[in-house]
Amino acid sequence: MTPTIALLLIITFLLSTVGLLLLIWSIATNQFSHGAKAARTIFSEGEEGHGEDPAQNIAMPIQGKDDARQEALTNRLAADHSSRPAVLAWIASAMVWLVIGSLYGLTSSIKMHFPEFLADSQWLTFGRVRPMHLNAVAYGWASMAGIGVALFLMPRLFKTPLAGTRFAVAGAFIWNLGMLLGLVAINLGLSDGEEWLEFPWQVDLLFVVGGALCAIPLLKTAANRTVDHLYVSSWYLMAALVWFPFLFFIANVPGLFPGASGATVNWWFAHNVLGLWVTPIGIGIAYYMIPKILGRPIISYQLSLLGFWSLALFYSQVGIHHLIGGPIPTWLVTLSIVHSVMMSVPVITVAINHHGTMWGHFGRLKDSPTLRFVWIGALMYTVSSLQGSMEALRSVNVITHFTHYTVGHAHLGMYAFLSFILFGAIYFIMPRLTDWEWPWRRMISLHFWLVAVGILIYVVSLSVGGWLQGVALLDAETPFLDIVKMTLPYLEARSLGGALMTLGHLVFVVHFVAMLMRKGKASNNPTLFRATTGETSQ
Repeated sequence: MTPTIALLLIITFLLSTVGLLLLIWSIATNQFSHGAKAARTIFSEGEEGHGEDPAQNIAMPIQGKDDARQEALTNRLAADHSSRPAVLAWIASAMVWLVIGSLYGLTSSIKMHFPEFLADSQWLTFGRVRPMHLNAVAYGWASMAGIGVALFLMPRLFKTPLAGTRFAVAGAFIWNLGMLLGLVAINLGLSDGEEWLEFPWQVDLLFVVGGALCAIPLLKTAANRTVDHLYVSSWYLMAALVWFPFLFFIANVPGLFPGASGATVNWWFAHNVLGLWVTPIGIGIAYYMIPKILGRPIISYQLSLLGFWSLALFYSQVGIHHLIGGPIPTWLVTLSIVHSVMMSVPVITVAINHHGTMWGHFGRLKDSPTLRFVWIGALMYTVSSLQGSMEALRSVNVITHFTHYTVGHAHLGMYAFLSFILFGAIYFIMPRLTDWEWPWRRMISLHFWLVAVGILIYVVSLSVGGWLQGVALLDAETPFLDIVKMTLPYLEARSLGGALMTLGHLVFVVHFVAMLMRKGKASNNPTLFRATTGETSQ
């Protein structure tokens, strides 16, 4: 066993031990016994049974005595407006990186089947454009939007105004500086050369500082909370904000993991970014948004906590299955495969809650932009996670490894799951921060269909083409060039899907800017997919 693997296992064991101790603490303090009462903590008095959708006039959903109703409204408005500067700073920045990352992604996709495209520019070679796309969407769009949504939800979950907003705003500025310097470094060829870890370690320090500044208001707000029980979304969001700094710092320590052994740490980090950063953010948002839009609590609060703790206990070693057949001990790969299969436990518990809560209310998907985006994202979490568990099996991995199939799977999780949930959350949040409704319903509908059709084409083409590619690679009689030619139609379809998604992102960002500029007409009604009775079409 190399020192790298030993250190990695020690760190993973310590993280799992801390998770186990917290699980024991939660059982000892009867966190699992709250049940239906705890599931209702996100609702104010008289609000349950009345869905909250994006709308300027938010008084209508809350029923009951005038005093209690007015107090609930006042507290919720204070919580929402307290986070406005910080949330807008993070989400507006995420919008910029979404467009930049999408353009780089489309460029790298075209180069896969048309290598002469922009081939004369050293700044736009595939080896530079592709990691710029990855880092722009992972750390720019997804991370910044996720933090922005968390900053909005925490005051609501803790039922107290956000404290220390200026720290979060300063953190957004420093994070953006890190993004800019990191992408410039990659474009100049100054990359660390490891996937998900391309930024030079000197630039990584800016992310550490920016993330730490953002954690200050969250901790201060948690200390000022007025609720006794922390709703499950709080667990997911706070865990993500605790796990990520540890993962990021350990993986980026310069010179600690040299040579081939660094691959183990590379994929330990890369997959844990998905499982212990991206996944908790997405699940935590969905656990809040779905009940809020429907006006009904989740069907099983105990299952929600079981899903959280099983994620904490099982996910830490999942990433090593990307190194099946690599220069690492077989037992370590087997351990990763076992963890990957055990991930079906949190996935199934989350699926029961998300989709079970929706049961009987699927008609709302015709109207609510937030619900449609968030529920489809939750559905894609179920699909992509179960697919990932299957992909970790050696009999499947021998076909899918080193093929386009893996790229399709990654986008099913990172985009169809997380980005869809972030889209829905932003549609919910912005009217509450700006006191203005989304101007044009047709742009919301256009955004949805562009990204939905785009990701469908993208994932299906790469899954089918990647599987055929993997089968052909196992045939020693098939020339490699013939396999490359066979994949070209699927790569062209991938670019078509990517172009549709990029166009959808441009529509989304233009609509976002129009809302900030208060375009359209003032409205007291939510901007839904379909006009309601007495409401003119927009």
